[in-house]
Order: sequence, then C-alpha cells, then structure tokens
Amino acid sequence: MKLSKKSINFNFMSVSRRKFSKEFKSKVVLEALKEHQTIENLAKKYELQPSQISLWKSQALSNFSNVFSVENSKEKEKQVDSEKLYAQIGQLKVENDFLKKKLQ
Repeated sequence: MKLSKKSINFNFMSVSRRKFSKEFKSKVVLEALKEHQTIENLAKKYELQPSQISLWKSQALSNFSNVFSVENSKEKEKQVDSEKLYAQIGQLKVENDFLKKKLQ
C-alpha cells in the first residue's frame, strides 16, 4: 500500500513545559537534603521526575557557597542605591526646572 503525504495526518498535542517557582524548587531541595524520604518518594509526592530533583539538588549544592557571600549582597545594595539616586536626581531636575519657569 502506497501512502501519500496528504493521507497522513499527525495530531500532536501541544505540550507546554511546566515552570516552577524558586520557592517550590527550594522546598523540594530542602526535603531532598534532609533525606527523610527517598528521591523517588519525593518525585511521586510532587509529581516530578527523580532526575529533576537530583539536578536541582546538585545545582543548589554547587551554588551553596554564594548564599553567604558578602560581595554579592554589597554589589546589589550599591546597584539599588545608585538607581534610587538617579531617580532622585531626575525628580530634582524636574522640580528645579518647574521653579525656574515660575520665577520668570
């Protein structure tokens, strides 16, 4: 039997990837680190693949030293401070221009 391209119809379900919040990932990783339950049990509990939990766990362990890093927090504070200062400068310029126009 010869099939033509027109006779074959594929119906693909649109599968979207699940996205997990940082809080959810942290919760699962903390439970995995406690080792009160096996990774397989956690996977069933949270409807995940065991490999996904293992991946999150290894990522968390590799980045664990950054949690206590003083440099990262100082850099973030500097960035936030500079953004606030630029916003304040812009506001003061607008107010200054407004007052100049009122005086004229």
